[in-house]
Parts: sequence; structure tokens; C-alpha cells
Amino acid sequence: MPNDFYQPIIAATFGTVTHALFPAPTRRDGDREILAASGMETLEIVSRLNRSDVDDATLDALRITTDRLCSEYPYMPSGQLIIEGRQWLRCVVELHTKSLTLAQHREVLALSGWLALLVGCVEYDMGDRHAAESTRRAALSIATEADHPEIAGWAHEMRAWFALTTGDYRGVISAAQAGGEAAPHHSVAVQLAGQEAKTWARLGDRRQVEVALDKGRRLLEGMPHPDNLDNHSVVDPAKFDFYSMDCYRLVGEDKLARTLAEEVLRAGTDFDGRERSPMRNAEARVTLGVTAAREADLEEALTMGARALEGDRQSVPSLIMTSRELAAEMKQRYLSEPAAQDYLARLQSLGQEKPGFLPQ
Repeated sequence: MPNDFYQPIIAATFGTVTHALFPAPTRRDGDREILAASGMETLEIVSRLNRSDVDDATLDALRITTDRLCSEYPYMPSGQLIIEGRQWLRCVVELHTKSLTLAQHREVLALSGWLALLVGCVEYDMGDRHAAESTRRAALSIATEADHPEIAGWAHEMRAWFALTTGDYRGVISAAQAGGEAAPHHSVAVQLAGQEAKTWARLGDRRQVEVALDKGRRLLEGMPHPDNLDNHSVVDPAKFDFYSMDCYRLVGEDKLARTLAEEVLRAGTDFDGRERSPMRNAEARVTLGVTAAREADLEEALTMGARALEGDRQSVPSLIMTSRELAAEMKQRYLSEPAAQDYLARLQSLGQEKPGFLPQ
């Protein structure tokens, strides 16, 4: 294993960040952490919320519960996560009626903000754009009241994501700039740079793609390694490869895009085959499908395209956005093939379920 001096140099040589090549993964048990930190299980936490005042142990337990929910975002089925997220958000919001110190009030606002961000993301994954935008605006309002730059930055990042998946590229750049100004020293700035790079790739500006990716790489390299890689509101090094994969697929760097897609799948799958990051893995499979289609391997392209549409945990807008590229390759190269027609029909039916994201 190279030492700390050489690791960032090697990573920079390959256009990535240190912990993407030399990972330090952590595995967490949210329920056990709640019990260890507060001595309370979920039922006791909820019963304490009904008291007229709230102690610090209860807030610690709520903080860990919020972190657990955000860590379950990558793989928990949307229908289940949205129920739990809204229930806990309701519990935390009701704390504003209790007798709180100033510090506790700010903590409760922050917890409300993080849960609102989570709920808004799941709403958008499920195709409910209007609810997601309302929840995002609520999170931004909470961030302003609590003077919490990181939550504000993620609220702007959500706007960038919404804009990207609906083709509003000017909106992505505007949201990325606003988020970068709100939280320049937090990891959300890296994700904003990634969204910006994805936008320039879709606009065909290769130079700006590299500028944005390099900006994100330098920001991430200068930040400490996150304690919890699973938390949705944390940018881990593997995400950088994910952003780059999307960009290089779009600009036609097929060999590099395929290599990154394989790395995304490796990082997003446990040793026993369980997928830790099914949504990222789905987009990686779309990338493998696109590169296979360009290499005249229709069977591989269809296999990867079909696998990308499987699974209980999906971000429908993002999946349709990337699958649209594979659909374009199919129409251009294999429109007369019955198997390709079947795939296009399946993708079309997915879009019809969520009309706001219907692929063209």
C-alpha cells in the first residue's frame, strides 16, 4: 500500500481522488449506535418526545436516527423510506412546541432540515416533482432560519438535480453557483461540481467538463475522509468516479466510461453480491449498455439495459435520463431488431408511468 505522500499523487495521475483508489470503508449498525449513545430504543425515544421538555440524550438519539435514515437512502425501497422519513420529520417538527433552549432549538431545526432533504429526494425518486420541490423549498427555508450553510447547499444541489433531469441546463449552472456560494467548504460543493460537469457534458463542451471535474477532484482531495460513507448527504470518493463515468459516456470516451462503470459496480456491491448502491449500479449498467451498443454488441447492450430497469430501489428521473441515451443508440443502430424494440417499449412504459419524465 503506498504511503500517505504517494497516494494523492497516484490518484491525481488517474484523474480521481485518494480514497477512491485506496478506500477505507466503514460498516455501521444504526440501531446499535442509537442504543449505545442514548441507552434508548425507538419506542423510548418516541415516548420521550411526548414530554414537555426534551433532554440532550433524546436529541442525540434523534440525531443518530436521522443519520440512519439518510444512510438507508441508497438501498431502502422508496415506499418504505418515505413513510419512515415523514413520520420522523413529523416527530421532530412537533418538538418546536416543547420547552427548548436556544441550542436545542437550532439542533431541532437542523434535524428538520436534514429529514426534509431526505424526504424531498425520495419524493423526486418516486416521480412526485411538485411535492419534492415544495419539500426542497421548506428545507432551504429551515436552513436560512437555522443559519446552516450545509443544509442550504444541499437544498440548492437538489434544485440542480431536478433541473438536470428535466433538461434545464441553465438552471443547473445557476443552482450550482448558488450552492457553491452557500456552502463552499462542505462536501456538497463537490457534488455541485459534479452536477455542473454532467451539464457541460450534455451541452457538448468537453473543456468545461474537465474544468468542473478537476474542480470537484481538488475540493474532495482537500477534505477529510467521511466517517459514514453511506449517508446520502455525504460525498464519498466513489461518487467522484460515478460523476466522471456519466460525463465520459456522454462525450464519447467509451473505454474510460466502461472502466469507471465497472469500478462503480465493484464499489457498490458487497462481497456476497448484495448491492449497497442499486441506483448508482443501475446507471453504471446503462453506461455499459451504451458502450456495448457503440461496439456493435447488441446482446450485451440489451442485457445491461434490462438489468438497469430492475430492482425495487430506483430514482426514476435519473434512470430515465440516462436510459434515454441507450434508447438513442438503439434507435440509431438497431431499430429493426425485435429485441431492441422490446427494450424501447419497456422504457417508454416506464416514462408513461411518470409523464413528467417521459423520454423523447
